[in-house]
Amino acid sequence: ENRGVGLVFQNYALYPHLTVKQNIQFPLENLKGKDKLSKEEMNRRVLEAAKLVQIEMLMDRKPSELSGGQQQRVAIARGLAMGPKALLFDEPTSALDPELVGEVLKVMTDLAKSGMTMVVVTHEMGFAREVADRVIFMDGGVIVEQGKPEDVLLHPKEERTRTFLKRVLPASEEQK
Repeated sequence: ENRGVGLVFQNYALYPHLTVKQNIQFPLENLKGKDKLSKEEMNRRVLEAAKLVQIEMLMDRKPSELSGGQQQRVAIARGLAMGPKALLFDEPTSALDPELVGEVLKVMTDLAKSGMTMVVVTHEMGFAREVADRVIFMDGGVIVEQGKPEDVLLHPKEERTRTFLKRVLPASEEQK
């Protein structure tokens, strides 16, 4: 929080006993000293973040009453409420049913288009190609290849990258 970085975890990390509003507001309530916010400012930030991810109508619900996509949008809103310079996403769609993946990726695409700096760990190659300025392919914690999305994903130089992409991309995707 002191470095202006928000985090979005793959498993949402929501408090089950708190409402959506309380989950988004939680990190704001823990600010101390000069960073401490008034109730009005907290409410403003919470509502603004909820609107950005289109969950403002869910504020009084508990996480158990939400779909996986809605829960992940709550987690994204919680990260946004802190007003970060950058958001870090750790496999934000891996815990979602396939039909909910698109809903979360749309929110993230909109954030990218609005200028939010994001570092995203993902296996969603189409999303990476569409949204990323830079792609880094890693294997075993080591960078294998990096560069522009079209270079790494469409014309990989390294055999390890090519092998991975053949396994995860349908043949039609490889041609794009």
